[in-house]
Order: sequence, then C-alpha cells, then structure tokens
Amino acid sequence: MTLTGTVRTPNCAHAVLFKIVASVIVLTVLRCPALAAAPDSSTDLPTLWAADKAVGGSAAKSNPTPEWGAQKSYLIPALEILGFDVLVNQFGRHYYGCCDYHSTMSSIRQNLRGPWVVDSDGFTVNQLGHPYQGSMYHGFARASGLGFAESMGYTFAGSILWEIAGETTPPSKNDQIMTGIGGSFLGEPLFRMANLILENAEGPPRFWREAAAAVVSPPTGFNRLAFGDRFAGIFDSHKPDYYSRFQAGGSSTTQNTPGASSSVKSNEALLDFSMDYGLPGKPGYTYTRPFDYFNFQAIASSANGLESVNTRGLLIGKDYEAGPNYRGVWGVYGSYDYLAPQLFRVSSTALSVGTTGQWGANSPVKLQGTALLGAGYTAVGTIHDGANTNDNHYGVSPQALVALRLIFGERASLDVTGREYFVSRLGAGTAGGHDNIVRGDASFTIRIHKQHAIAIKYLITRRDATTTTLGDQTQTRGTVGIFYTLLGQDRFAGVNWLE
Repeated sequence: MTLTGTVRTPNCAHAVLFKIVASVIVLTVLRCPALAAAPDSSTDLPTLWAADKAVGGSAAKSNPTPEWGAQKSYLIPALEILGFDVLVNQFGRHYYGCCDYHSTMSSIRQNLRGPWVVDSDGFTVNQLGHPYQGSMYHGFARASGLGFAESMGYTFAGSILWEIAGETTPPSKNDQIMTGIGGSFLGEPLFRMANLILENAEGPPRFWREAAAAVVSPPTGFNRLAFGDRFAGIFDSHKPDYYSRFQAGGSSTTQNTPGASSSVKSNEALLDFSMDYGLPGKPGYTYTRPFDYFNFQAIASSANGLESVNTRGLLIGKDYEAGPNYRGVWGVYGSYDYLAPQLFRVSSTALSVGTTGQWGANSPVKLQGTALLGAGYTAVGTIHDGANTNDNHYGVSPQALVALRLIFGERASLDVTGREYFVSRLGAGTAGGHDNIVRGDASFTIRIHKQHAIAIKYLITRRDATTTTLGDQTQTRGTVGIFYTLLGQDRFAGVNWLE
C-alpha cells in the first residue's frame, strides 16, 4: 500500500523474491558433495535422503512417512510466514528506505481500527508481486504437509498479517484478494510441479532434481533442507498424464494501436513454458483434490520482462464420460492471470464453472479442450502512459475462456486459445469506467525429431476502454513468431484410455 505522494520502486517485491530464490539455490548447492555421493536409482527419495545424511557423517534416524501429511506441522509454516514477512519488511526499510515499511505499534493499531481501501500502488507490485508473495505463504504450508484448503487459510492469514503489520499504509482490499486468493491459485501449481520433478527418479541425478524443485517452489526446497527427514517425503501426484513444452524464439509486431501508451518494441525474444497436468481419461486417476487438473503457462519477454503468467485449476469437480471416445472433468475452477502485451496490463483472480475433456482415445487425431465461464476481481492499466495519467482500473469482471488443442498423431498439433474479460464499475474504488479485453493466440507445432519441434505462433490482444480520465480508447497488439520447441514427452499428450 502507498499513501498519496509516496513513491515506491516497482521492482521492490521482485528484488526481495529473487534474493530468497537465490538463497534457496545456494543452500542446495552447499549440499552438493553429499548429494553427489548418494546413490541415484529408483529407490524412494526418503531412503536417498537418509543415505545422504549417512554420507555426511550424521546419524540418520529411521522416520518413514507412509503418506504425505503424516509428519505435518501447523506451527512451522506459521513461523515461516511470520519470518518471511519480517524479512521483506526489513529489506524494504534498509534497501529502499521507504516510510511505508517503518511499521510501529501505532501504525498497527491504526490499521486494525481503520477501513480497508482500494490502493493505487504500482501495477506490477500489486498484480504480480503480491500473488507471488502469497504463493510463498501457500508453499510454506504445503511443504509442511498441510492440504490445499489448510494452506489457503495460511495464505489468507499471511496476507492479513502483511496488510496490518507489514506496511504503515491502510490495508488494501485488492491486495488481500490477489495475495490471499491469487497466491494460492499460483502457489499450488508451483508446488505440484516441484514435486513432479522430485518424483522423477528415472530422470536427472537427484541433486539436479532437488535444485530444480527449489527454483520452482522455494518453500519446498527450503523445508527439505531445513527439516531433513520430517518433510523429505514427496507429495503423491498419483501419476497424472500431462503435457509440457518449452519454447524459445522471437516475434514481430503485425498490429499496433498504442492508444495512450508511448513506448513499444516491434521485435522481442520470448521464452515460453506451459503444462497441462492431470489430463482427463487416464484409467484410475481421480480428481478428489484441488488442482488434480491444472494448466500453467508463463512467458518471459526481452521487451518488458514477464509478458504473462496464467494458471487455472479444478477446485471441486468430477470426471465423466460420453460414449467410448470422450472423457472429461467438470466443476469449479480457480484461476490467476497476468497479461502484459507491452501496451497495457490486465490481471485477474477468478472462480469459473466449466469443463476440460478429450475426444478420441486410440484414434490418431484427438481433440482436447477447456471451456470456462465465471467472474473475478480484475485490474487493468496502460503501460508507459504518454498522457502521464494513472488509468489503472479495478473492478468485478465477468470472463470466459475457450482453449482447444487438435493433435495429429505423433507429428503435429494446432493450439487455439481465446480469453475475454469485462472489467465493470462494480468494486472499482475511486476510478470509474469499464474495460473489455480480448486475447487470442493460435500456434501450429510440428515435431521434427523425438522431443524437438518447431512452432509458428500468432498472438493478438485488444483492449477497449472507457475511463474517466482518458475517455474512450482502443489498444491493440498483434505479433507473429517462430519458436524452437522442446516437448516434455516425445508425443503430444493424447490420452489413450482404450489401450
């Protein structure tokens, strides 16, 4: 939160979080000699961890964890969240010297008694920094053996603690939503992906799996290092079918209507990672836990850092079938979106009702897709505002998503995704107006050899806005690019339940 007239460096949250991630990596590297000496086979990770301790010369206690959560703790994540907030607060005080971080008992009492507001902090801090901070809270609880619902409670409480005691400015309603709810919707996929890496005993040597898991989910890496055997067990993923890919390439502008934005780079280099986890149709796989199905995507850009982060996961739902050739899941989904296509930014935390499914079992041509309809709390604003006007707009937003993937055997796939957000006046705080944002992308990927492929992608994002400061405006950015693609598997993730 920031009072009127107070200036905050937008990258504050990013700098703190980068230092924390880097610290976990360093801690992992420091254990390299012992980890390298431990045997790497199909033996389960708790056994390997015990062998690691024996190599290090310390007596390893036999403390098996028959299932995830048997060694859970409610106290440890509470202390970790408190310590994390203290570290972020102290970093802000000493590095930036900003008055916002000089919390006192007087400011805490004032925040406890005062109203909650809609703040006007920098977009990146509010819509990216706060959700990532919340994902750390969620990760500390999950890495201590707690379930999703319990961890979401810790995330919500950690956000309240920060809003009341972490800063001197009035507590923020929009920050509470993005940190307390968006943080869990972001943190759960990060936790699941980290554990998927740890589960892969037949993959890279264990040291590299531990290091990679710590980068994806720093709280998971920290707890495994700090508490040894107690949290050395691995969350049981139930072996989901998944599709993952990593892309590296570049794109050029095809359409550009800047509106109030004054700075656009025509060409940009991009890194893109995405995963569909828990694809419907696998025999025996169930959807009894939140995020047993989820989609995650993040795109980094040379033009503006992080171009987008999108997650959506099934919170409550059930699998179903329609004839021999269709399998799916349906229910309530939770999502967190952050989009920044150079001209403007939009970010949303939402609940939706919808379905994910696949048509085609052992057919060479398969169609996978997701359709969602829901509502969330969304923020949108111009980047590099040439009019020097803060047009950030918060509001309740009906939204929809349709995503389709057409798979052509083991050779190629066509992916098409469309999203729309209507940011209304409801819950807008002091700003008025409304926005309608549409984003569509289409990519064609052809496999060249094993996991290596080439993709051509078209991406367009359009914003039609009516604001109290700038009136009516339209901003559009379209790009086309070519990418080297590394597939996570040497197929396109079509589930064959008739085999």
